Amino acid sequence: MATGRAALEVLLRSKQLDVTLTTARPWVEPEDRVAGTGLPELDQALGGGVRRGQLSEIVGSRSTGRTSVLCHLLAAATARGEVVALVDTCDRFDPASAAAVGVDLGRLLWIREHGDAARALKAVNLVVQAGGFGVVAFDLADVSPAAVRQYPYTTWMRLSRVIEGSQTALVLLGGERIARSAGGATIALQEAGRGPRGRWAGSTDRARHLAALDINPRVINAHAPPHGTHLRAPRYGGQASHVVRGT
Repeated sequence: MATGRAALEVLLRSKQLDVTLTTARPWVEPEDRVAGTGLPELDQALGGGVRRGQLSEIVGSRSTGRTSVLCHLLAAATARGEVVALVDTCDRFDPASAAAVGVDLGRLLWIREHGDAARALKAVNLVVQAGGFGVVAFDLADVSPAAVRQYPYTTWMRLSRVIEGSQTALVLLGGERIARSAGGATIALQEAGRGPRGRWAGSTDRARHLAALDINPRVINAHAPPHGTHLRAPRYGGQASHVVRGT
């Protein structure tokens, strides 16, 4: 009997199912079960990165850094040799700026739509069902909230079930909170409190350019406690950088 129990424990541990055992060691999330964002402080707040096999979201109004965070996530994934996908609902993606951040465009499937949210959702379904992608991003940032609410209420549950247990991290990009799975995270970006939104550089008015933006990310994550961050990331679409402060 003891021999049979020992053999069963060995089998469960080999399948990484030993968390169900009373004698199991404490559960530690494997490193390959998270997709790092490429921003160390944000990864720390996320507990290593966004979870694979889960639905997460990056939300915020314009000029809060949401696209920059997404591009860093895609860049980190392609640097690891992964293939990534972006369903660009309103055709806002700028490949040149993404490449400047570090995205390997040769490893990016870019699906361009021109505002048809229903067609974009069908594309996302096809991509996640195909599998093989490290990160799949669904950009709904410029889609009206009313149009997003037209999706069936089971939409996000169905997508979560498709990627469950896979190596794919599905990330929504939006102006406000949309959805996340139980193991996913919400990265909520907000403008800094009072004072100017931007920091400007240049000796004359004609030479002035945006040097940085102050933004505040709030990570809502069931796996990691609230964590303040302070990081500097190159700005998507220009030479400016974002200063990110956690709340």
